[in-house]
Amino acid sequence: METKDLLILEPFYGGSHKQLIKTITNSLDNHNVKYDLFTLRAKKWPWKARCGAIMLSEAIPRDVSYRTLFCSSDLSLSEFVGIRPDFYHCHKVVYFHENQLVYPVQKSETLDFQFGYNQILTALAANEIYFNSLYNFQSFVMNINEFLRRIPEYKPKDIKEKIESKSKVLHFPLTFNKEISTLKVKEDSNEKILHIVWAHRWEYDKDPLTFFKTLFELQENDFKFCVSILGQGFTDVPKVFTEGKEKLKEGTIQNWGYVEDRNKYLSILQSCDVAISTAIHEFFGVSMMECCYSGCYPLCPNKLSYPEIYPSECLYNTPRQLYKKLREFCLKPWLASELHKKLNIDYSKYSWDKMESDYLNILKVGSKRQCT
Repeated sequence: METKDLLILEPFYGGSHKQLIKTITNSLDNHNVKYDLFTLRAKKWPWKARCGAIMLSEAIPRDVSYRTLFCSSDLSLSEFVGIRPDFYHCHKVVYFHENQLVYPVQKSETLDFQFGYNQILTALAANEIYFNSLYNFQSFVMNINEFLRRIPEYKPKDIKEKIESKSKVLHFPLTFNKEISTLKVKEDSNEKILHIVWAHRWEYDKDPLTFFKTLFELQENDFKFCVSILGQGFTDVPKVFTEGKEKLKEGTIQNWGYVEDRNKYLSILQSCDVAISTAIHEFFGVSMMECCYSGCYPLCPNKLSYPEIYPSECLYNTPRQLYKKLREFCLKPWLASELHKKLNIDYSKYSWDKMESDYLNILKVGSKRQCT
């Protein structure tokens, strides 16, 4: 039987999940690591979360053994190991991009208990667990007991402690030096119009409604600005995107929709002045960090993962405060660039160049562990 160092599984291969795996596998290739990667398309997330284990289990060969298994928390790891007991003795490492214990449910929906429950079981089945931010770690661990108490006639015993003891924070790595810093430096101009960017998934949990309402009010009050609406849309795109494209004045929209070409995407970011997040569900915020590094002044909610990453002056508490900040930037479009230069953010904390060895270590590359 052939033995390889690493198996990487991802049931939702898109967005930051795909970006992380590409960053890791590029490094593995450079280090001549023997690994296999199995993924499922980034479509219909609820079904991938429910059924990804059985779908991936059938794709993986049985004549290869692996020392380490790495997956995101979107995979129901306990189900996977139950279906494929040959992976029981593998060293299993799980990365939490997000957690379902604090997912904001829409009024028209009811909580699907299974998603959060699967993540708890996945954490129990793992040998090591890593979270992309302190907020992600704390919001997951601190809500485990309350979440499990929804089960009739069951009181959790030591589940929180078992998961907490094998959990650590490991920030999402970005390839700043290789991609972003090589682009041309943005030029300031007192004659320019403020360029706003919103670069998030086109989904409910990023609260695009608040963002577009803010733009509509700026426009109604005759403040000048232009906007790039980036990010990826999936099956159910909120209706406000259609409304926004219709209501914003001609010439206001500079870029619209997902940009496949990485260099073009980063070039657009560097042409913008202010990056906005209105998220109600965020655990790191890859796009906001890329925007900020590219020269955009970040405006983020004063909650979720943002306070541990951005200075207090970049945070707002209410939509009204967001509007007032943007109104000021519209009147003084050069101000965003000036304030950005004064930001004290240690980008090296999130740089792949600094974090590469950490990731290779948790993947146990070259270790002697193997499935039996």
